[in-house]
Amino acid sequence: MFLDREKMLTQIEENNQIANELYSKYEVKRGLRDDQGKGVVAGLTTISTVYPEKMVDGQVVAGCGELRYRGISIDDLVEGFVSEDRFGFEEVAYLLLFGELPNQEELAEFQALIASNRTLPTNFVRDVIMKAPSADVMNSLSRSVLTLASYDEASDDISLENVLSQSIMLISVFPLLAIYAYHAYNHYNKEESMYIHLPEENLSTAEALLQMLRPDRSYTKQEAQTLDMALVLHMEHGGGNNSTFTTRVVTSSGTDTYSTIAAALGSLKGPKHGGANIKVTQMMTDLKAQLTDYSDEAAVAQYLEDLLDKKAFDQKGLIYGMGHAIYSDNDPRAAIFKRYVSKLAEEKGEEAWKEYQLYTLVERLAPEIIANKRKMFKGVSANIDFFSGFVYNLLDLPPEIYTPIFAIARIVGWSAHRMEELVNAQKIIRPAYQEVTEDREYQAMADRQS
Repeated sequence: MFLDREKMLTQIEENNQIANELYSKYEVKRGLRDDQGKGVVAGLTTISTVYPEKMVDGQVVAGCGELRYRGISIDDLVEGFVSEDRFGFEEVAYLLLFGELPNQEELAEFQALIASNRTLPTNFVRDVIMKAPSADVMNSLSRSVLTLASYDEASDDISLENVLSQSIMLISVFPLLAIYAYHAYNHYNKEESMYIHLPEENLSTAEALLQMLRPDRSYTKQEAQTLDMALVLHMEHGGGNNSTFTTRVVTSSGTDTYSTIAAALGSLKGPKHGGANIKVTQMMTDLKAQLTDYSDEAAVAQYLEDLLDKKAFDQKGLIYGMGHAIYSDNDPRAAIFKRYVSKLAEEKGEEAWKEYQLYTLVERLAPEIIANKRKMFKGVSANIDFFSGFVYNLLDLPPEIYTPIFAIARIVGWSAHRMEELVNAQKIIRPAYQEVTEDREYQAMADRQS
């Protein structure tokens, strides 16, 4: 006799419902945010900070959301390495991990350290990555990270020295784990050719990614610079984002690095976190299918209204890529990234440029339409996800690795936060939950309803 599945699902749904008014009664901050969307302060950090606006002489400066890495504005960091024609990933990674900008010698040594660690255990690709390939590269990435613990004789050693070594190793191999997992899936599941390219040691992380991904190993400087910028801008975003908070929570339990990073990957995989840019590209593909003229402002505006009215695309009532939990009328990452999007679109040709113009039209129209349709407590603007999916498409990156690219960047931030938590943590992170169930008496078997 089989259990009544429908009855069980009904019981689960009914017995787990909590009335909305109880959250107000007990002053519970749902999602650890207040009514205005501001996060509850759960800890302190020196690694990075996100500000919804900039204050000058006690006045809020509109359109000036800020992101700082180790106290340095992301705009200044980007201007620094771009003006001297350097790739930024390794330089900014050094800053986040060690708290200081590297000098020329330190940067060269760190770049060499990352490059020399781009290697996997003997037969790891064959025995782990190529076994049970999956379209979900994030799951493959998690499995590979946990399996790497089996090759580490000091996997449970959480001394700062050992955790730093493990972190640098993971930062180095994440590109290999992700790209090789994609190629295995592409071969075994889609019956395409498989490429396992070893990256050259003199390459930046962005260059290595493109070289491993592409059959002919080729890329342009503009492509590599744009991907490098994407990695820098996704590398860290304050301690309050879901995957970084997961990293700190799990680290506080005293567990090992591999388990911690696997937990963070599970968080980032969620469509409310790392998978948002895929939704943007899907939405824009649907929009393009409705248009005969990408510059038709009235038609684009109508489509955006239909999105909010749940009449278009996935009927969720959302314009993906618009708005952010913290920023209001400016995501500084999107503003920086947009400059690289335009350069890459121009390099790619007329069709790419037309599509870029469509993105900028949506970027301009959406905030006003949202403001007219929704009750808002703050402004709305395009976030970095709005442009990142378009960029990945221009780079011919397959959608299966969009979120893994995010992980390749964010592993740096996770590693920095893990070490900061180890240095400062005294207690396991343990928030409280208020019970709202009435007292019940135990029923004997004979008294229970069938």
